[in-house]
Amino acid sequence: MRSRVSLRVREAGLGYLLLLPAFVIFAVFIFYPFAKNFYLGFFRTPPFPGLPKRNVGFEQYHDVLTSSEFLDSLRITFVFALYTVPVGIALGLGLAVLAHQKLKGVGIYRTIFSSTVATSVAVASVIFGTLLNPQVGLLPWLGLQTDPPILDNPRWALLAVSITTIWQNLGLSFILMSAGLQTVPDELLEAAEVDGAKPWSRFWHVTLPLLSPTIFFAVVVGSIFAFQSFGQIDLLTPRGGPLKTTNVLTYFVYGELRRPDEGKAAVLAIALFAVTLLLTLIQFRFLERRVHYER
Repeated sequence: MRSRVSLRVREAGLGYLLLLPAFVIFAVFIFYPFAKNFYLGFFRTPPFPGLPKRNVGFEQYHDVLTSSEFLDSLRITFVFALYTVPVGIALGLGLAVLAHQKLKGVGIYRTIFSSTVATSVAVASVIFGTLLNPQVGLLPWLGLQTDPPILDNPRWALLAVSITTIWQNLGLSFILMSAGLQTVPDELLEAAEVDGAKPWSRFWHVTLPLLSPTIFFAVVVGSIFAFQSFGQIDLLTPRGGPLKTTNVLTYFVYGELRRPDEGKAAVLAIALFAVTLLLTLIQFRFLERRVHYER
């Protein structure tokens, strides 16, 4: 009995020892910065440099999180996520279905469709910044130029950034959906075809339910990516865009750090984490019910 207990203690000790490097990395780069941010949120940064910070407790959290500026930024972030996540997943699924056909040379199209996964945010922003340029871009050539130019237009700036994001993330969405289609058993589709099901009926009643775990994963990951988007917004519409119409939460945090207002930026960073976590939990709570896991 003692030997078994000592063996379990040694195995547990070895397990904790193996986990120690990962825990140290998490503690240094995640847990400590998070706790430091939460602590900084209690201190109000003075408007003039050189003055000491003042501890105001949760007053700053209340002031920032109830301000119209924060609520507007939160709304813009949700609208940006609604623009990018559903459309990106739908396009990725459509391309994956097309590339899943047993056709000669289809591998070339798979490579083309997935190529954007290797494109950085900076490169995608430069490409679309050039295409949307009012002098040398594609829109003037097509006669679709707006006044003011689309990236300076409060009505269209967020949509333009969203299209850039959709294109840049399309490769990842395509790869995920293609991998999901590989898991759909051919015999189920053949049985449905024998029973007289048309192509759309087979896709809707057989393929799509079996793809639900992949779609669920893509929705959760895509939402997190959308809430963390920054580079394309900074490159295409600096300073939060015309009339702050692209001032998503990440850019809002960046703007407060540039002022610099560390206390307010810390509160916004904590709020961004909390909103992203809450959204993920809600998705797990309500969307996972509709996920069909093959047995």
